[in-house]
Amino acid sequence: MKESVTFKNLYWDVAADVYYPPHFDENQKYPAIISAHPIGSCKEQTSGNVYGEAFANAGFVVLAFDASFQGSSGGEPRFIEDPTLRVEDFRCACDYLVTLPYVDEKRMGVLGICGGGGYAINAAMTEKRIKAVGTVTAVNYGRLWREAFGNWDPIGALEKIAEQRTAEARGAELRVDDVLPPSVEAGKAAGIKDIDVLEATDYYRTSRGQKPNGLNRSLYSHNSAAIGWDAFHLAEVLLTQPLMIVIGDQPGGFAAYRDGMEIIRRAKSEKKELVIAEGWSHYDLYDQPEPVKIALDQLIPFYKENL
Repeated sequence: MKESVTFKNLYWDVAADVYYPPHFDENQKYPAIISAHPIGSCKEQTSGNVYGEAFANAGFVVLAFDASFQGSSGGEPRFIEDPTLRVEDFRCACDYLVTLPYVDEKRMGVLGICGGGGYAINAAMTEKRIKAVGTVTAVNYGRLWREAFGNWDPIGALEKIAEQRTAEARGAELRVDDVLPPSVEAGKAAGIKDIDVLEATDYYRTSRGQKPNGLNRSLYSHNSAAIGWDAFHLAEVLLTQPLMIVIGDQPGGFAAYRDGMEIIRRAKSEKKELVIAEGWSHYDLYDQPEPVKIALDQLIPFYKENL
């Protein structure tokens, strides 16, 4: 059973789907999981229709939301990917969950996928209503921008962003980038070889994962905040909750393998575990039955024990 809801982040609405356990009874108290989608994704893709449904079937209330400025959520201009605002979405999700009489506010956890995983980790450091943290192929978006999207020249990227923002402030058309090629074939023809980019294209540009709101678009002029942001900053001091990190062992350009290893090493959490899905890649863990089962077989018991 699923219900569409909204909650506030500042003055705009955040759109979300609530997934309910089988035989849901609103007079009971349930543990809850906030499920956060990847960069450029939406709640109807892996965070909701795959992991959200699975956790609900395991007995959790799940809140899968669209990031502010993206999907069905409000906020203008569209397609902003600002880490500070993305992290604030998690706090607002907690605010919403604690108003639901059937949610046990002492048993709220978070799951983040890809960039949503980096945001989930960062949010949990200072949002202690979150009692357990799980991620699937989590990515540190700030470092991704500095290294990959910035072409190893973050200062040059910041200068170009500044020029574009000035132009837009003076009335120029907004620059909205489509961050993936139109097809895998087009990507290969353009010389793209990275497994993550090609598999992202296969996921988002075909019936495999394509959804109307999973557009992978980015408002270029608002990316400067990401370049100066680090998802793992102060993890060795502030990340204290039980932690489970799931990654594949086929590394790609989005660096989830490296990031997963790093956060496990740095987190202050007394209970932390790294799960490696051997033979599987970043995007296999979005929707492919076998690697998703590997993740769920570890994550479901993790949440049941810690929530």
